[in-house]
Amino acid sequence: MTERSLSLTFHGAAHTVTGSCMQFAIGETSILVDCGMFQGSRSLEMLNLDNFEFDARGISAVILTHAHIDHSGMLPKLVARGFKGDIWCTHPTSDLLEHMLADAGRIQEYDTKRRNRRRDRAGEEPFEPIYTEQDALAAWRLCKPVALEEWFEPAPGFRARLWNAGHILGSASVELEAAGTKVLCSGDLGPDNKAFQLDPTGPSGFDHVVCEATYGSRLREKVSIEERRKYLEAEVRAAAARGGNLIIPAFALERTQELLLDLAAMLQSGSIPNVQVFVDSPLANRVTGVFERYATGLEDTGNANIFDHPSFHFTTDVKESIRLNSVSGAIILAASGMCEGGRIRHHLIHNLHRRQATVLFVGFQAQGSLGRVILEGASNVRISGQEVRVRAQIRRIDYYSAHADQGELLDWIGERSPITGSLFLDHGEPDALEQLRKELQRSDPELSVRLPQIGERYALHPKKPAKRVRTGRTDVPQTLGLDWQNSYAEFTTGLRSRLRQIRDETKRKEAVQKMQEVLESYYDYKQGKQKRKVH
Repeated sequence: MTERSLSLTFHGAAHTVTGSCMQFAIGETSILVDCGMFQGSRSLEMLNLDNFEFDARGISAVILTHAHIDHSGMLPKLVARGFKGDIWCTHPTSDLLEHMLADAGRIQEYDTKRRNRRRDRAGEEPFEPIYTEQDALAAWRLCKPVALEEWFEPAPGFRARLWNAGHILGSASVELEAAGTKVLCSGDLGPDNKAFQLDPTGPSGFDHVVCEATYGSRLREKVSIEERRKYLEAEVRAAAARGGNLIIPAFALERTQELLLDLAAMLQSGSIPNVQVFVDSPLANRVTGVFERYATGLEDTGNANIFDHPSFHFTTDVKESIRLNSVSGAIILAASGMCEGGRIRHHLIHNLHRRQATVLFVGFQAQGSLGRVILEGASNVRISGQEVRVRAQIRRIDYYSAHADQGELLDWIGERSPITGSLFLDHGEPDALEQLRKELQRSDPELSVRLPQIGERYALHPKKPAKRVRTGRTDVPQTLGLDWQNSYAEFTTGLRSRLRQIRDETKRKEAVQKMQEVLESYYDYKQGKQKRKVH
């Protein structure tokens, strides 16, 4: 690899769907496309505590595809570690980022304090937040908004422009030209006929393309917004008939606003009862304010403020949220969408055990997340240290996805042809990556398709397949998917009731003793290995 050739290193979202971060470099000049946070299992999230695999002070610029935290959430840490360059993004992304990053910083500070107060951590070293709210605001101030399809120079030797990705408000694909090489990074791609957003666009003819594969193994039924509303209408009516609350875990950005769009239309038409709708997410409320500013440029709104409906209630402080414990027969939207944090956990604790309640999932649930565990049929779950029985109706609507499905991904890739070097598939779980790869190579056996690992580096040359010049990190694969803490939660949740099923008191004590002996055997084995190392 010569000094003036272009290299690409994957620092996240490879064989997993979060932590997006790609480093492009020419010699000593480096830029990042995205700098996102890992989300999912506790082991995966621990990667956020690691030092960056690069010197933040040596990064010249960041190009941000959109405001979701799995793409932007480590920007405050980057700035805190010495990054001083520009963060290039669209105008809506900059406006959203002010609220998204500040909220992430507050969550870091709050969660750290809560975990340090836990009695089972007494005497242990205290956790430190990954970054603070002030770090987050310092990162936001580095944003440099740019219009779609306008060329800009993020760093010496690099030329770039952004294209509509159709994923969420402000989302973009990134076209790069450097060292004579043309590259396109898809970012997250939206599906056809998505509410608010135009379909994804972009030029054709690249040396290398990086494409997301979140739903690379899934083909969805094509439905219009009107047809989608029929599915939601059926769920709202069924939940109302049961008499309990309809709890919807919803991402604060875009998913909440899409649901409000559909609920407003159905309330207006009288197709659902005049039910009260509570948006219990301070972040979603602030994000909705950004959507209102861009309403005239969004599809499907009819240039009206669809968020100003008498049945909609936007809760702000904690007391208002707690009062919802006494509400019944309402619709409650709360973040986070994968139930990993935020007020949705509070509402799950108070509603999951109720047979008349309904929990409706309308978004992607990553492996290891609480949402995925509930969706896959767990009878008991552990939430914030509490064991909760799952008696509520668990439902799902697939038609609110902000991601293109397999067919739409194949179409988007086809429209980027010819790809004369390599196609990288990232931002997907292993099965999704492999199935999309098979479909691509079935139609074009000559296409060079790569499934990168976190830590891998590639040399990118014009009109030649990418060459791997560094292998991936060996410490990462075991953190992907389900981890020991998922297994622990599954095992301990309901353990007391399972022990009670052993009628004989002596046998019950014997079962507990055997479990203790198994754990002690692992401890003794570790101690023995350490002694052998000393001698």
